[in-house]
Amino acid sequence: MVVVKVKKLLENAQVPKFAYETDGCADISAAESVTIEPQAWMAVRTGLSFEIPHSFEMQIRPRSGLALKYGVTVLNSPATIDSDYRGEVKIILINHGTSEFRIKEGDRIAQVAIRPIPEVTFVPAEELSDTSRGEGGFGSTGMD
Repeated sequence: MVVVKVKKLLENAQVPKFAYETDGCADISAAESVTIEPQAWMAVRTGLSFEIPHSFEMQIRPRSGLALKYGVTVLNSPATIDSDYRGEVKIILINHGTSEFRIKEGDRIAQVAIRPIPEVTFVPAEELSDTSRGEGGFGSTGMD
């Protein structure tokens, strides 16, 4: 069990909630009412700050329903909130749609996932091992 402390910075802020106990992500809500014009983006307040355990991160991910129905998604998806950040978490949403998108205070606007971060060391090397893919990238496996 990973415990994440949540501090309400605004009285109307809502602690993230899992819709179902088997969900991998919890819904996070807006703490303000705003309108995002077509082809525009903004940082939407959640009114929350978090104490994420060391060696974990919080990822901010889009809600599939907002993307499918309205063309609204998290601009820097997945966004990472590091364990040492204690400021307010704001969700950068972009409206790819053709109509303005209205968010009401309390609307679920994104999902949060708590994920472990392995300890990593980058080591300079003169050579790398060969693979069947090699240097192939950007469509090298074809359209199928």
